[in-house]
Amino acid sequence: MGRFSFFTHMMAGLLEREPQRGGSAGGESIETMAAALLSGRGEVSGMRLAADILARYGDLDEAQRTAFFGWMARELDVDPGAIIAAAEAYRDGGDVDSYARLADAAEPCRQELLRRLNQAAGATLDLVRMRLDLLRLLPAHPELAALDLDFKHLFRSWFNRGFLVLRPIDWHTPANILEKIVEYEAVHAINDWSDLQRRVMPADRRCFAFFHPAMLEEPLIFVEVALCDGVPDSVQGLLAENRDVLADDDLDTAVFYSISNCQEGLRGISFGNSLIKQVVEELHQELPQLRTFVTLSPVPGLMRHLREQDSDSARKLVAAADAGDRQALGALEGELRAHVARWLVETKRPDGTPADPVARFHLGNGAELHQIHTLADVSPNGMKQSASAMVSYLYDLASVEANHEAFATQNLVVTSKDIRALLPKGKPTGKTKP
Repeated sequence: MGRFSFFTHMMAGLLEREPQRGGSAGGESIETMAAALLSGRGEVSGMRLAADILARYGDLDEAQRTAFFGWMARELDVDPGAIIAAAEAYRDGGDVDSYARLADAAEPCRQELLRRLNQAAGATLDLVRMRLDLLRLLPAHPELAALDLDFKHLFRSWFNRGFLVLRPIDWHTPANILEKIVEYEAVHAINDWSDLQRRVMPADRRCFAFFHPAMLEEPLIFVEVALCDGVPDSVQGLLAENRDVLADDDLDTAVFYSISNCQEGLRGISFGNSLIKQVVEELHQELPQLRTFVTLSPVPGLMRHLREQDSDSARKLVAAADAGDRQALGALEGELRAHVARWLVETKRPDGTPADPVARFHLGNGAELHQIHTLADVSPNGMKQSASAMVSYLYDLASVEANHEAFATQNLVVTSKDIRALLPKGKPTGKTKP
């Protein structure tokens, strides 16, 4: 906490106060209250009414919340006729007034309602949780999809990178934040406080999280980093209880071994790209001797892919992983590495991007598909999702932007020579780096 600026401390003191909310306004429905909030002009009364609406929303059951979302989707929608008329006026005139009318007509009133609700103390987190409710309802209520687009549109603005604060997480971080790190860890479960201590306290371990000024007690995303001598080939070694802590002079590699999104209500709002790039910059400044920045990443769709393959090697790998047979997997190392390479490089979605979500994330950030490790995660989850395999994606600071551009414009998967050697020859499936 001592590394925080005075301004951040001041903002934390202002924004982390417990919201004071009044009771609901008599027997009025939440829809009536929302309409009143949209029609009101007073800032102070608007803040009070917004708080009352959010408190009322918190008391609704699922059916009532569905009805409220339905009201927002129907009654606060745009008027297509007004949009067409405003667009024609802008086409004919092209002046700033006609543009303003077009912009106003094209924005549904529900976006303004969400903005006004956000006036209340603590409302940003409430709205993130409200969107999570909406996301859970969408499969059964596709008519609410446009409302979700409005949430996403506003959140992309409110959670713009310029507003986010990068905070180191260590053993001196307040306990309530550490508890949330334990709760939100999505890749390698943190079993207890001793396990957490091993990840954030040693001198060769780091953890960083993004926070928003309106949600300073709620991490948005965090990354756990192991500082190593060379690229590790097993997550068990990184997380071992009795490992030796390395001195700074022995460190040359930073390994991002776990990245966890914390707020499911912000699904579709990307923070990972900015997080990794800023953490790389922070670590490079702190420890200039670091030369290599890589991940040790899961391959979550591999076992499902193997089960779909009609080959002896795939069937043997599935059987060995299902049985947790490390010896058999070790004997099949070459076959496993080849299947991983083909899954990550050749298996595509309809849009031409890799089917593997972790690959899409890192390749989209400008990383290179660098190494495949077998028997890298022999936990039950590692066997279940990837037959023990893990992958290192390399963040080469000199190539990140070019790699990102190649992936974004041509879906090119930048691979190392080692990866390319595992693929069938003659297939131009990606770009090879020397």
